[in-house]
Amino acid sequence: MSTTIDPPSAQFSSAEDTATLEEFGYEQELHRGIGGYAAFAAGFSFVSILTTVFALFALGFGLGGPAFVFTWPIVFVCQFAVCLVFAELSGKFPVAGAIYQWSRRLAGETVGWFAGWFMLIGYIVSVAALAIAMQSVLPSIWSGFQIIGDDPSLTSISGASNGILLGSVTIVACTAISSVGVALMGRITVIGVTLEIVGVFLIVGAMFVTARRGPSAVLDTGGHGHGGGYVWAFLASMLMAAYVMYGFDSAAELSEETTNPRRTAPRAIVGALLVSGIGGGLMIIAAVMAAPSLDAPEMSTQGIAWIITSQLDTWLGKALLTIVATSIFSATLAIQTSASRVMFSMARDGRLPGAKVLAKVNKRTGTPLATGVTVSVLAIAILLLNVGQAGVFTAITSVSVVIVYSAYLMVTVPALIRRLRGETLSGGPGVMSLGRWGLPVNVVAVVMGAALMINIAWPRAEIYDPAGQGWYMQYFAVLFVGATVVVGAVCHRLIHHEREVASSTS
Repeated sequence: MSTTIDPPSAQFSSAEDTATLEEFGYEQELHRGIGGYAAFAAGFSFVSILTTVFALFALGFGLGGPAFVFTWPIVFVCQFAVCLVFAELSGKFPVAGAIYQWSRRLAGETVGWFAGWFMLIGYIVSVAALAIAMQSVLPSIWSGFQIIGDDPSLTSISGASNGILLGSVTIVACTAISSVGVALMGRITVIGVTLEIVGVFLIVGAMFVTARRGPSAVLDTGGHGHGGGYVWAFLASMLMAAYVMYGFDSAAELSEETTNPRRTAPRAIVGALLVSGIGGGLMIIAAVMAAPSLDAPEMSTQGIAWIITSQLDTWLGKALLTIVATSIFSATLAIQTSASRVMFSMARDGRLPGAKVLAKVNKRTGTPLATGVTVSVLAIAILLLNVGQAGVFTAITSVSVVIVYSAYLMVTVPALIRRLRGETLSGGPGVMSLGRWGLPVNVVAVVMGAALMINIAWPRAEIYDPAGQGWYMQYFAVLFVGATVVVGAVCHRLIHHEREVASSTS
């Protein structure tokens, strides 16, 4: 990899990068302070296997038993196909708001707007979902972090409520950092990712050393049935892998703040998912092998945090959990920044309410401050609306997967249509091309991506309403997606009308 962060003197764009951006009709306003490793860190930090695997291992294990491990390679194949399509596009369109920009240039303004809208909502929900994951780690480090109630489990009302408090504090801190400038954000992300990679090696190594059983343990369905009877439990447990392996595209969201983005972004996207896929797979296999007991209720409530603290010396276990907490913070920062760049990109094109304010870039910091604050306020609002709901974590997590996967399809489907017509993907020259592999890879990305989205959105009570609070929780994903479409359609119509009025009076 190249250097982590460009020196302060190189924070502004090079002439070549500026010229590339001008080809797409934009001025260079954001400061370029992201180098090769920092771009990789942005994508890897978003995926953040320490954060997401820690947060969702217990859920996946509880729904599918040890055999849920096999959902990992299935989701990886799908997402790697999506990743390759995105890597190709990131070299052709090195512009902030990647998914929005790619979709509108492949399928037109309307499809592009909804892709950006879905991605923006998905990112905001993801900020909330990831920040609340602090609850799965901090109380295990120190009981004083359990401020509300005494049950730290995210499936309990007190645990979920305390998670909302910790998550809100995390989001506020990330907002303050991202407002200072992309260079500081990049440095913190690099530190977080470096610690995370070290932490993954240490945790995987420690669990393999203390393994109590062989890898054949992953064949155990954990009492959830056998053969065809196990299918439904297996599909439900796929939420864990589906949530972990997305967000690698965030490296492309920062294209206007990255040096030589045509070359840097594709490498960062592919590298982020490859490292995440290998590291995350080893982690969940090692956890199954090292668990004190596969029948212990803690496996479905505390997950890997319990395995580590029960198998390792107290100081070492807590040290590793501290690394996990650092990774969660770094990941939340990366997502919050990516979300603000999508909002900025859409506002710059006049595609959002309050576009003039949201599109402003602070001259000193080179960051769109209004979009960062707006994203964070909305993310905290999502958390606060769910106070007292035991199923808040799984519900928000599942919705973020469904929304983002939907946005991904608004890129991969138009790209596939163009390939089927024998057309090349328009845009700049890029440095990566799938060539003759483009069509089959694109087909896998679309078919498997749609199947995963439907699977996660399916109204299962064990995912969306574990406490039996009502039908509205069980159908939370369907209702949320429906509301996103309706509100998006209204906003799109209003914005379109305003542009028509402005055009007629000019």
